[in-house]
Amino acid sequence: MTADYKIVIPARYGSSRLPGKPLLELAGKPMIQHVYERALATGVSDIVIATDDERIRAAAAGFGAEVVMTSPDHENGTERIAEVAQVKGWEDDAVIVNLQGDEPLIPQSLIETTAASLIDYPEAGMSSVCTPLEHDADAFDPNVVKVVLDREHFAMYFSRAAIPWDRDLYKHGTEKMTSRMPVYRHIGMYGYRVSFLHRYSGMDACPLEGTESLEQLRALWYGVRIHMSVIPEPPGHGVDTQADIDRVAAILSGK
Repeated sequence: MTADYKIVIPARYGSSRLPGKPLLELAGKPMIQHVYERALATGVSDIVIATDDERIRAAAAGFGAEVVMTSPDHENGTERIAEVAQVKGWEDDAVIVNLQGDEPLIPQSLIETTAASLIDYPEAGMSSVCTPLEHDADAFDPNVVKVVLDREHFAMYFSRAAIPWDRDLYKHGTEKMTSRMPVYRHIGMYGYRVSFLHRYSGMDACPLEGTESLEQLRALWYGVRIHMSVIPEPPGHGVDTQADIDRVAAILSGK
């Protein structure tokens, strides 16, 4: 696809399980550099690392990345990216992909797919990704977020519950997911239109997002359309534990 979008990489130093996570060394480079190089591979000209930490800024400057220093008071990456869009003065119709700073193995195709949803569907304010569920247990696992799509692959609802709920199947107490239609797992990869980010700063938290503990429900609550791309299988997990560090380091080292 034409690289007609921007990439922002939010990076925080603090992490309850892995303090200083973006700067942890993997195959001779800090993790944030691996993520940045994944972004560079797309050919996108506007790539920004957004952080509130001087150590991350210095490391990113050391490998030639553009850095925007943002407020330490942001509650999530979306707010941090909204500040970057304002600082950069990007146009309302510009498309931004949120590339997490702990995803050193993110496929280039997934970045491009996330951007394409917004480029191809101008009525969407956000984009994200989902994949078909294969195992019944996942459909009933509250840690696996499900999404129901309309016929054009816009999100209708996200939930930790088993949705869509097959009344005829579940009234017998079975825990097998419906076969009448696909059941999709939400993958937390996001794209934003800048006009949405301007609105987001004025959106109060809504009852739905608090009930399900799902931030993306705030957008649906306020009438923002989220276009979903369906991919055949989930990408590799990000880095959250020391075991993840060891696994990813081995992959990047070719072992």
